[in-house]
Amino acid sequence: MMPVVIAGGGLAGAAAAIGLAQAGREAVVLERSIGPSDKICGDFLSAEAQHYLNALGVDPVAMGGHVITHVRLVRAAEIVQSALPFRAVSLSRRVLDEALLERAAACGADVRRGEIVTESTPNIRFLATGKHDVRTHRRTLQAPPEELVGFKIYLRLAPQEQNNLSCAVEVILFRNGYAGLQLVEGGRANLCLLIHRDRLAACGGTWPALLDDLQRESPHLRQRLEGAEALLARPLTIARVPYGFIHQPDDRDTLFRLGDQACVIPSFSGDGMSMALHSAALAVRCHLGGVSPAEYHRRLRRDVTGPIGRAVTLYRFGRWGLGQSVLIQALRRWPDLMRLAASATRVAEPAWLHG
Repeated sequence: MMPVVIAGGGLAGAAAAIGLAQAGREAVVLERSIGPSDKICGDFLSAEAQHYLNALGVDPVAMGGHVITHVRLVRAAEIVQSALPFRAVSLSRRVLDEALLERAAACGADVRRGEIVTESTPNIRFLATGKHDVRTHRRTLQAPPEELVGFKIYLRLAPQEQNNLSCAVEVILFRNGYAGLQLVEGGRANLCLLIHRDRLAACGGTWPALLDDLQRESPHLRQRLEGAEALLARPLTIARVPYGFIHQPDDRDTLFRLGDQACVIPSFSGDGMSMALHSAALAVRCHLGGVSPAEYHRRLRRDVTGPIGRAVTLYRFGRWGLGQSVLIQALRRWPDLMRLAASATRVAEPAWLHG
């Protein structure tokens, strides 16, 4: 039997390799990085994501993941806090992805580092290249991505601010964008933000100028970053992320698309990693059961359409000043709405996960 070739050794690709190897199938992972690397990601693991990882033999808490129990929504001087409907964990992708690749190798998968996948790479069965499209297998977008730019940087906060942030993820709303701030392993803080390209250009197009501008708008962010030390020489960046994308099933499909190659949920929802792991688990189950890629994509589409649709609606509503104000006031009056919104944007953990 031919080995199953997986293009991409990130979260979804490595998870698929573990699942295949655990089922006794020969899997080959082609990963472009030669060693641990940071990824543009909020590093947020929902309860569903943790269940998938535990089923694969990976425990994010044991690796030093930071436990998160609350979410704070911040706009200017207004702050609303609510308990999450689950215990979340934040763990950097640098640590998590390496742990999954090591687990895949330990289970018997052939992990090949420094392998760049191209249109001529033979025998690919699972496509898990994240935001990187392979030319002959590009994602077909239903609409052009918005002109948004994402940034991510790790920081060492001042001790008091680190203490104030503990056990919470903060979503900070701005004009034309938002930021997420939370602690990860080792007491570091992950600051991710998404901003419209026009606002970035108005600041001169540089990260320092943009960060200064956002701190002028948000006293809360300015307080959090007072005395903070940047732990990366420069932030990671990404542009034109196709939020809301879901692969349209086609009977001519020959590849199982995983992670961002299959669907992309707005990042504020905190369910991106769960969806990547869900796609990997479903693809492995379908492949082992002789289910076609087209039918796999139909099943995945049924699973993710609701959560992604609700997340896109909330994201669009909260992009602008009036929507942000309405959200803050509604959550101040009915704090449980935060829990409801968090639950509504989750992809359900399937009953067969632990079967």
